[in-house]
Amino acid sequence: MMPSKFPFLDTLFLLRKEECITIFTDLHEISGKEIQDAAEYLESEFEKERLEFLSQDISFDKEASVWAAQVLYHSAQLYLVRKDTSKDLHHLVPDYKGKRDVSALLSADLSLRFLPQIVSALQNADPEDPLIKMLENILQQFHYSSIGHDIELLNINWEEELQDKTYRKLYLERVVENKSYQLAEIPYINQLLLAEFGLHKDLFWKELKTIPE
Repeated sequence: MMPSKFPFLDTLFLLRKEECITIFTDLHEISGKEIQDAAEYLESEFEKERLEFLSQDISFDKEASVWAAQVLYHSAQLYLVRKDTSKDLHHLVPDYKGKRDVSALLSADLSLRFLPQIVSALQNADPEDPLIKMLENILQQFHYSSIGHDIELLNINWEEELQDKTYRKLYLERVVENKSYQLAEIPYINQLLLAEFGLHKDLFWKELKTIPE
């Protein structure tokens, strides 16, 4: 799919292909056509990534993916464009209202994996920015997308959270890839990692300690 001339699609395309972003001078309303085009683009990206985790049981969740893409787009634009936006923050960055299953988590991750960098930029600009807390709340709910970043996670039943074997595998791989000690030293995750490493633990993560249950 070729990049669109529309701001919303441009943002998604550039982030996923080049890991860069364009900040526009004004907040543009997202048209229905852009949303549909974005959904089709994100579904094609989801199918590419699904080839890597080899599961036909996890389907693309259009609602979660489009919601996450709009959250990402508006958050990026709000980094600079803040005039008269305080009253509209919850409209521009709404809470997620859909079902939270593995399909939703992985579909939303197509966009939300870029959100922690925006949070960091906002914190550097103004630590008191109310948008930061809103985005952190989203990343607490979709914490797979926050792995490698310091997001406070509380009251999570990890055995229940990681019961899906595909999601568990992807989660552990991202923990190792990002060397997230915050997560790797949670006893349940620590035991899963050590079991995966087996006798080759030092090859994968020599510095990781064994955490007693």
